[in-house]
Amino acid sequence: MISSASNWKRPSLQDDSAIEQTVREMLETIRSNGDESIDEFSEKFDGQKPEVITLKPFNEYELDGCLKVAIREAAKRIKTFARFQKEDIGNKTFTDDFGEFGQVVSPIERVGCYIPGGRFPLISTALMTLIPAKVAGCIDRIAVSPSDHPALLAAASLAGATQFIKIGGVQAIGALAYGYKSLRPVDAVVGPGNAYVNEAKAQLQRKLKIDGLAGPSEMLALCDENQPIEWLALDALAQSEHDPMALSVIVSDNEAWLKKEEAFLKADEKYANLISGQQIALVLCQSVDEMIEVCNRFAPEHLMLCDDRINSNQLKHYGSLFVGANSAVAMGDYASGPNHTLPTIGYARQTGGLNVQTFLRIQTIQKVSDNGRNELAALSMPIAKEEGLDFHYESLKIRLNK
Repeated sequence: MISSASNWKRPSLQDDSAIEQTVREMLETIRSNGDESIDEFSEKFDGQKPEVITLKPFNEYELDGCLKVAIREAAKRIKTFARFQKEDIGNKTFTDDFGEFGQVVSPIERVGCYIPGGRFPLISTALMTLIPAKVAGCIDRIAVSPSDHPALLAAASLAGATQFIKIGGVQAIGALAYGYKSLRPVDAVVGPGNAYVNEAKAQLQRKLKIDGLAGPSEMLALCDENQPIEWLALDALAQSEHDPMALSVIVSDNEAWLKKEEAFLKADEKYANLISGQQIALVLCQSVDEMIEVCNRFAPEHLMLCDDRINSNQLKHYGSLFVGANSAVAMGDYASGPNHTLPTIGYARQTGGLNVQTFLRIQTIQKVSDNGRNELAALSMPIAKEEGLDFHYESLKIRLNK
């Protein structure tokens, strides 16, 4: 069913208060009881205790030849893009009359990469999380996943995992945060997961750096009447198969084109069910400006711009932009190069996707000269005085003209 832009809004997500309480209790149990509770939760939810898997070299995994080539080439493109991102991030200094000032860029030493595997073995997520961490220079790159699918293990090996543990869910995040047997706690956790994994990352933000909080996958496409009906329909369907809560939105100001899109989708019962279940929405706008407004308000994870009347500079909030019908979101999911771990449910208004910088620390350095000591002390003292911080003031005053 086609909705008008004025009447359509993002479907509400499920109440997560029960999930929040469950995760809180699980993490507290893991924090208090350690390895024993991780084993118990793993047996309860995964059907077995966690298993440390020694990764083999990529070429030793017996995979279909085409798949092997695809994984290797995708990894190469992801690495190229990660290196491109890192090019302008580095140590640098400048000097002025007050001294020398600069920054030092260093990698986070220990990172955990969560790779979902409950519904599908997400080979691509192994590449997308581990490769930027390796390019950044992280020493320890621990992959955790409930899946031990051979292709996933091969991808993790190629991407540079230094350790692989078969474990999923909240217990996996707890193991990364608090340690498990020989595994020492990590400093950062990245990677998508279900609502429980997401909530665990949220609750551990004071202890760990995380890449962001992810909800169900989503796509929005801005389309004029010249776009191929079947291509865009399949793009929408591709996003909907990620998760029962995933959402694809096709937006146009051409009602006739949207009706053709609707007819194509409703021609197959399983496609029509996705529309009735609100996983695919067709939204009719009255103008190009309204299309842009709907898009910026929605702040989609994946944004397809398939309308020559709209300039990409007019689109402010998105995780990743795919320009033109050639640029299928599925290409970004696997092999084009930019990272597919992206903000959802409106977080694109605040942040971008996983990237090399996620794994880096930028630390600052300042070496004040004799002249700078006097000048900066004099400059800072009135502010300290106004703030009422007496010892700040005295710390500055004593340095004047010494």
